[in-house]
Amino acid sequence: MRITGISTHVVGTPWRNLTYVLVHTDEGLTGVGETRMLGHTDALLGYLREAEANHIAGSDPFAIEDLVRRMKYGDFGRAGEIVMSGIAVVEMACWDIKGKALGVPVWQLLGGKVTDRVKAYANGWYTTERTPEAYHKAARAVIDRGYQALKIDPFGTGHLELSHQDTLYAVSLIEAVRDAIGPDAELMLEMHGRFSPATAIRLAREMAPYRPAWLEEPVPPENLKALEKVAAKVDLPIATGERIHDRVEFRELFESQAVDILQPDVGHLGGIWETRKLAATAETHYMMVAPHNVGGPVLTAASLQVGFSAPNFKILEHFNDFADAEIKKVVKGAPQVVDGHFHLSDAPGLGVELDIDAAAEFPQQQARFDLWADGWERRSPATRGGGA
Repeated sequence: MRITGISTHVVGTPWRNLTYVLVHTDEGLTGVGETRMLGHTDALLGYLREAEANHIAGSDPFAIEDLVRRMKYGDFGRAGEIVMSGIAVVEMACWDIKGKALGVPVWQLLGGKVTDRVKAYANGWYTTERTPEAYHKAARAVIDRGYQALKIDPFGTGHLELSHQDTLYAVSLIEAVRDAIGPDAELMLEMHGRFSPATAIRLAREMAPYRPAWLEEPVPPENLKALEKVAAKVDLPIATGERIHDRVEFRELFESQAVDILQPDVGHLGGIWETRKLAATAETHYMMVAPHNVGGPVLTAASLQVGFSAPNFKILEHFNDFADAEIKKVVKGAPQVVDGHFHLSDAPGLGVELDIDAAAEFPQQQARFDLWADGWERRSPATRGGGA
């Protein structure tokens, strides 16, 4: 079997463009992959056009390790977000083909299942008025839908510092959310890499009475010494990793022991196998894995293949029940959250199929992510905001 070529399809919403890639073979089998870029969708499409000619066409879709190696190193230049995302969408499509050809789900090819279900946490649910009353109502709706965990960034446009007044308001929002979801549900606290170490430490202590399940990206991701400073002074699990795009670059996080939960994005890290390798290394360092997942149903399905096969997989992020939920119709067999969990599927490959006609109903948009714009959390075209 050989790859004859690829085709790309962009599904657009005001705050995110989802790029789907179909990998075609000479035996009629087709696999699908997906990623979500932040303002770089056209760059990704351009890279894939070159990579198709240079590396992909003519390759054996079963020889996934070899194809990834050639795409990553065969152009000599150091692979960054765009290249690693391009690798990811092709790589997961090859796993899809391999699973379909063998008649087994991808998780079976990764060593088999270690669980029958993966816990989900909701994101994208707080696209409402930014008040305690509105957040209480929205959070309650998440729980009523069966979720047992959710995540929120309550810090507005905070950057490096947060004023006393804004701190009090952020606390009021978290207080309302905790009241709505009760004591048993998990509440993940997102900081989006906003703050200086001192501010992150202060805010973590302010939020401690509401029992956050983790503190996510408390400081910008470039300076691991700053993260170590936070970890040393905060009595909460630290989560990070969504903006690291090469498995090798996690090495310093492992060495520092400054993180408890790794959050690789399967769609940016090079795909399913790269993420599964990372999870294995994390296991030897007693760290959990909870992938960043702001993609649609295919990226969710790909992340779940790791989830069902990795013993240290904690939980999976899910936007698609709350933010542009209508995009779920572009994929047949989209994973569903039932009683707060994704449940094991025995469908071959990734278990999903892209509906090209449905995808065409959502043309590419000039989607942007501006964390510093007022109202970014609304994910509204009026604010040009977004989410991560």
